[in-house]
Parts: sequence; C-alpha cells; structure tokens
Amino acid sequence: MSLVHAAHGRSDNTSAVHPTGESPAGGRRGFRQVAGAYAALAKPRVIELLLVTTIPAMFLAGREIPSPWLVLATLVGGTMAAGSANALNCVIDADIDKVMNRTKRRPLVRDSVPRRGALIFGLALGAASFAVLYLTVNLLAALLAIATILFYIFVYTLVLKRRTPQNVVWGGAAGCMPVVIGWAAVEGTVQWPAFVMFGVIFFWTPPHTWALAMKYREDYERAGVPMLPVVATPQHVAKQIVIYSWVMVGWTLLLAPATSWLYASFAALAGAWFLFYAHRLYSSVRRGVETKPMALFHRSNTYLMIVFCALAVDSAIGLPVLGLPF
Repeated sequence: MSLVHAAHGRSDNTSAVHPTGESPAGGRRGFRQVAGAYAALAKPRVIELLLVTTIPAMFLAGREIPSPWLVLATLVGGTMAAGSANALNCVIDADIDKVMNRTKRRPLVRDSVPRRGALIFGLALGAASFAVLYLTVNLLAALLAIATILFYIFVYTLVLKRRTPQNVVWGGAAGCMPVVIGWAAVEGTVQWPAFVMFGVIFFWTPPHTWALAMKYREDYERAGVPMLPVVATPQHVAKQIVIYSWVMVGWTLLLAPATSWLYASFAALAGAWFLFYAHRLYSSVRRGVETKPMALFHRSNTYLMIVFCALAVDSAIGLPVLGLPF
C-alpha cells in the first residue's frame, strides 16, 4: 500500500534485464540486480512515509515509548503489507506505467521482473505480513493489514483509479491504515485517536497527490487516468487543494485532547505554514503566473513529518494531556 501516490515523482533506477535472467548485453544477472528489481516493485520510497506515521501512532497509543521489539515487528509486518500492495499494483498497472514518463522505468515495464514473478512476490509478501503480525503482534493488526491490501488492490486500483477523479480521495483510505495498525499493535483495539489520525492522512492525501498530478497532468491524460487535474481546470484543482488543506489542518487539532500543548502548538504552526503555500499556489493559478505545484508536493511531505514527529515527541515526554473541555 501507499499513501496512494505518496512518493510519485521518483522513478526507479532498476537496470533493464530480461526475465530469462540475462541482461540486454547477454550476461547473467547477479543476485543484487535481481533483488534490486524485486525490491523496486515494493516502492520503498512510498513505504518510508508509512513508517513516519506508524511509529508516532504507537507512541500515542500508550503515551510512552513502546517496546522496541513491538515497534520492529509492527514495522516489518507493515512494510511487507505495503510492499505486497505496491507489487500487486505494479502488476495491474503495468499498461499505465508503460505510457507514463514518470513510471516507465519500473521493473515490469523494463522487463527486469517477469509478470508471474511479480504476482507471486506480491502475494507472498502479503501472506508473510499476516504471519509476522499475527505471530509477533496480534490478530487485529494482522487482519487490518490484509484488509488494507485488499482495499488498495480491489477498491482503489481496480475500481476507482481509472474511473473517477475522486480516486485518490476515497482510495487514499488505504494509505491511512498504518496509523490504525500501529494503534492496534499497542492496544489490541482501535480507539478514537486512531480514527482522528486516519482522518489527518485522509485529508492530506488529495492536496499531496493533486499537486503532483498538476505537474504530471499530461502523463495521467496519456494513460487515461482521470486525475482531477486532467478533468478540471487548474483553478478548480487549486481551490480544492486549499479546501482540503484547511480541513486537514483543522483535523490535526482534534488530537489536542489526547496530547499536550506541545503537539497542539506544532500542529497549529505547521498548519499555518502549509496553508500559506496552499493559498500561494491558488493565488498563482488565479493570476495566471508561473506555478510550482511540486513545491507544495514536497512541502506536504515535510508537513506530515512535522505533525507526526511532534506527536511522537509529545507522547514520549509524557506531558499532561489537555483533555476534553467537558
């Protein structure tokens, strides 16, 4: 799984080799080449962002630093689940990846990995993720991981992605699940702060992805993927980015009752910083001047990291929570 398109814009650097095991020059592939090609299927850049959100969720669940072994087991199982979803996504979307400049260096496009091998790899990772989480964490975390894989593949990739410009809005729910899995790993249940963290990422995903899609609009159009920037005017897209950004920032403050003044302060300041750049993008589009949507895309990554790192630090320090106002 991914934060749907969390690390788009980075191409894979896997060297071109044939599924027979030979390179174009006729030489045999080494183990590192084969392993690198399969690792690229898992989209490790995307997984990095998942880890940024999972660990703070685990900190918040206990309002303390969780067991390092529990964190490690959750991250290993979660990484396998994400890698499974991403690999299976590569199998399904190979035709799209082939016509998009941004994705044409992925393993299946360059024949670095046979399609059957990629399918088996993705399914094996999914099964391994369930086993690891079930045996080392708990059943709930394992079931949530499998549900996330199934949602990403069957709901987002096969149904939403090619049919509606709302694809990343609803499909983005898959990228929100790591925080719920992290919470379940610690508590064995899912409580309201986990759903609030889910909402933060849910509302973060559209501004993040649409900023990227504004830059690569022609790629998506050529591939027949109806991303919002493909079917709507730049002004409408920028306005939607601003709206979702405001909701996202407001949503982060809903965690204040479960945290202290430290998190609330960072969330408010980081939110103001991100909103400034979201409004600046909208202003540039309205005035018809040069826009830099990728600047907002990269800042969205930084913003998410700041909010969740503040959440982890706040929980680790154990400052008194603000509590509910009633």
